[in-house]
Amino acid sequence: MRKVLLLVLVLVVLLPIVILIARSATPVVTVPSPVTTLGQATPITVQARDPRGIRRLQASVEQNGVRYPVWQVEQPQPSHATDGTWNFTAGVKSTPQLKDGKAKLIVEATSNDFLRKTGRWEREVTVVTQPPSVSADSDQHYLYLGMADLATLNLSGAWTEAGIRVGDQTFRAWPMPGGKPGFFSLFAFAWNMPPNTVPVAYASNGGGNDVTSPLVFQFPKKEQPKYTVHDLQITDAFINKVVNELDPNGSGDPVARFVKINNEMRKANNKTLFDLRTKTADHFLWSQPFQRQSRAQAEATFADTRNYIYQGKKIDQQTHLGYDLAVTEHVGVEASNDGRIVYAAPLGIYGNCIVVDHGYGLMTLYGHLSHIDVHEGDMVKRGQVMGTSGQTGMAGGDHIHFGMLLDGIQIDPKEWWDPHWIKDHIAKRVDLPGFQG
Repeated sequence: MRKVLLLVLVLVVLLPIVILIARSATPVVTVPSPVTTLGQATPITVQARDPRGIRRLQASVEQNGVRYPVWQVEQPQPSHATDGTWNFTAGVKSTPQLKDGKAKLIVEATSNDFLRKTGRWEREVTVVTQPPSVSADSDQHYLYLGMADLATLNLSGAWTEAGIRVGDQTFRAWPMPGGKPGFFSLFAFAWNMPPNTVPVAYASNGGGNDVTSPLVFQFPKKEQPKYTVHDLQITDAFINKVVNELDPNGSGDPVARFVKINNEMRKANNKTLFDLRTKTADHFLWSQPFQRQSRAQAEATFADTRNYIYQGKKIDQQTHLGYDLAVTEHVGVEASNDGRIVYAAPLGIYGNCIVVDHGYGLMTLYGHLSHIDVHEGDMVKRGQVMGTSGQTGMAGGDHIHFGMLLDGIQIDPKEWWDPHWIKDHIAKRVDLPGFQG
């Protein structure tokens, strides 16, 4: 009887402890935004979760074997809350002992349960105590809606990103070709950029140390392109062609489906085109002026506004970012310059589509093809036939949609067809091997 009572007593004492141990957990700590650099006061967001709640959160920076506390909060949330998000800053301003170079950012969360287990997140970072420096050339840059230019830059100090910024759009800096000192940036003034936007050269080290430098430029108001507006009469036959090709499994009103394709699919397709910028080469793949499709007539030009009219009513409006070039049905589609294929597949409203990279973020686009004869990764030569024209995607007749992109931004191709422009704006400022213009 005494042994039974003793066993019961032991169970009464140990069972709660066993249950507490079984229910304990280690907090999970994450930093959703990548942190690679610590500057003066780099903002950091921390997420932590634990089924028993978080008792303590703390962060530190470790450098050369010494750990420096940078942030701590006790009982950051009620014990019943299982996850949360917190923000703090870390860097030289709060921890002046830090020096330029490698360090480790450490974030720890302690559970609110019985065992007080600690979860840990750590990442190697670079401490940068001084901001970078950037300056642009003193050339006069004449800027036009939808068109491109090139600026040379001087960069010094520690930086992770640099180039030309125009409004909310950025264009990368590249080392000068041929190993020459300095950098350059091909940039554009987008077709829909407010005319009073001031382009600047910029440099950032990712740690809150961002600097800018003005660009010498003019925006000649009288010489800006005049975009046209067209009313497109939409028939039931065209609507059915588009929805059957691009939304074959859809249902409901064909007109509503057409408008959805023209808006939502167009945005998704343009996002795909923008993301191709990551596949560009870090050198010139071309050396001759760009050429226009042989014997082609332009049925539409860059940045035309299109009103879609159905049964006398306007059902949609879009901007056409390219040239519609027509010759005959199923004509051979020619590469406008040397380059590498980075896309060769159907792409929604563009139909069967080819994108050729020419280096440094500059790409050409060929849409609505009936057939594609190249593959991603292929090298092509200027004038090489890559497929045949057609009317796939959002096309009402056989033609080639020809477009150009610069760091993902769609631009007017016409200046790239002009050898004098290339000579004055590209070849005079950077080495363009083999160029004859």
